[in-house]
Amino acid sequence: MAYRVISRAKTKEATLPNHSKERDQAEARFKKAQKATQDAKEAWAHYESEARAVREKTARLKALRLAKEAADVAAGVDKKPITSKTKPSI
Repeated sequence: MAYRVISRAKTKEATLPNHSKERDQAEARFKKAQKATQDAKEAWAHYESEARAVREKTARLKALRLAKEAADVAAGVDKKPITSKTKPSI
C-alpha cells in the first residue's frame, strides 16, 4: 500500500490592510528608504571620484617633482637647506 504525502507549506504573505492611510504611510516609508539608498549611492560615487582626482593630482605632482629633481642633479644645482627667517628665541 503506497501512501501519498502531500506537503502543504503554509506561507504567510505580508499583506497591507485595505486602509488607505496605513497603505499611504507604508508607501511613504518605502519611498523614503529608496531615496536614502539612492542618496547614499550618489554620495559614495562623489567620494570615490574626489579620491580618484586627489590620487591622480598627487601622482602628477610627484612626477613633476621627480623630474625637476633629476634635472637639478643633472645641472649640478646645489640645494640650500631651508632656514628659518626668524631668529629662535632664547
